[in-house]
Amino acid sequence: MHLIEIAKFNKGKKKVCLGVPGNHVAFACKVSFDKGYEGFLAFDAKSALIKHYEQSLYATHFRGLRMFIEINAALKLISQYFKN
Repeated sequence: MHLIEIAKFNKGKKKVCLGVPGNHVAFACKVSFDKGYEGFLAFDAKSALIKHYEQSLYATHFRGLRMFIEINAALKLISQYFKN
């Protein structure tokens, strides 16, 4: 993934929608499966968000800012955000 951002109105305690970034990443995992990449995604995180992504997206910290989502994490995200 290259970049993922949230609209300003959807940040903080007064956000309008919950789970938007997770939904986008789950969709990217779904596309990765569809294209034969077994749900695998890699991305660079802002350093302050590494722990958050480990907890909320089941991502693995590789080194530096690089993180990845492997097959089991991708399947968890897809089942969490796409019930059907």
